[in-house]
Amino acid sequence: MANEDAQDRYRRAARILHDIAKPMRVLSALAWPAELREEFIAGGAHELPEPTYAGVDPTSVLDGVAAVRRLLRPGDVVDDWLDREATAIESTALMLSTLGTPAFHAYSRKLYGVPTQPLRFDPATPLELAQKVHESLADLQAAALVPPVVRSRTGEEVAAFIEEAVAEHFGDAAPEVLLVDELSANAVASTSRIKIRRDAKFTLKDSAQLLNHEAFIHVATGLNGRSQTDIPILAIGHPGTTRTQEGLAVYSEYVSGTLGMDRLRRLADRIVATQLVIDGADFIELYRWFLDRADPEQAFESTRRIFRGAPITGGAPFTKDCAYLSGYLSVASFIRAAFRAGRADTLGLLFSGKLDLFAVPALGELRSQGLVERARFVPPWASDPGWVLAHLTLNTFMADIDLSAVTDAMSDVLDHCPRVEVELPA
Repeated sequence: MANEDAQDRYRRAARILHDIAKPMRVLSALAWPAELREEFIAGGAHELPEPTYAGVDPTSVLDGVAAVRRLLRPGDVVDDWLDREATAIESTALMLSTLGTPAFHAYSRKLYGVPTQPLRFDPATPLELAQKVHESLADLQAAALVPPVVRSRTGEEVAAFIEEAVAEHFGDAAPEVLLVDELSANAVASTSRIKIRRDAKFTLKDSAQLLNHEAFIHVATGLNGRSQTDIPILAIGHPGTTRTQEGLAVYSEYVSGTLGMDRLRRLADRIVATQLVIDGADFIELYRWFLDRADPEQAFESTRRIFRGAPITGGAPFTKDCAYLSGYLSVASFIRAAFRAGRADTLGLLFSGKLDLFAVPALGELRSQGLVERARFVPPWASDPGWVLAHLTLNTFMADIDLSAVTDAMSDVLDHCPRVEVELPA
């Protein structure tokens, strides 16, 4: 049990980190005006856009980080976690001070990773997963098993669905659901608001996918973090927590059955696109690549995601889109490993607030000291222990089966089965 001096140090450091991280709005600092899209498309996509960014002075953040480090004692599991938080916040401030330059990419890859960066505990990379998704889609399309994507639901319909669902799940703490005219994505969420683009079109599955991703994870971890009055940094999402937060959100889509192939393809496309820019593609070249996959407006927005804050001429992209699949791989692997190790008790800690996966030991220590509260809001799939245990039992057992051996053993059966015509539901 830590003494009162140590607990006071944790509280003070967490408060300073909260106060210096809260004013940093990364995506707002990288925003482009809508006119750039209109001018680019109207001009036939022949001229590179010229975004401008307001300068960001990192001094106050760097001063706060220095103050935190004077409080910390290396070797303590909580102190070491707080130091990692300080380093991520420091890198974020420095990244924002280099907008539009190649140095921006150096900080971005440190915070979010790159497509070819292996997991910390496995050689698998996000790019390999993205390529596997594309290969699987090609096989499914060759077998006529991929139905056309039909976006028939309006923003108003999706907003109404989500508004009703969050009211039931969160009660008085439910976020406001807003329809907006201009949004870089189809939907985004903060702790108190979920914004949906009014003119966006959605598939039937998109509503449930957005609910599981935006509301049940992003809103929930924000609300849970706000309740951590002793360790308030848990209320603040920053690039150091993005990989786990987005990974947990994609895992929530997967485990709830709302992660469709179209959504998975878009996540994979962003990984491949990021690598194309690292390899030298400029904005126009990447836009043309996306144009084979989407209409001009969506192709522009997908390209903009990867070039926001970065040099338009290529070679040094914003790599946040790597966080989704690398985060999913990390979160899914952690959950399976915790279950296999008999440590399912640690899974609830993932919802304590805005956190990185490797904060779990520190949060367990803080929970034992009474400084971190139990998560009030968890997604439906995590609130039913029986369902989770059944899922993980089957998932971990199936992972042990040698699929190559099974495929070889079944090859004779498959080779003697004529291909049949497949009829997809209308």
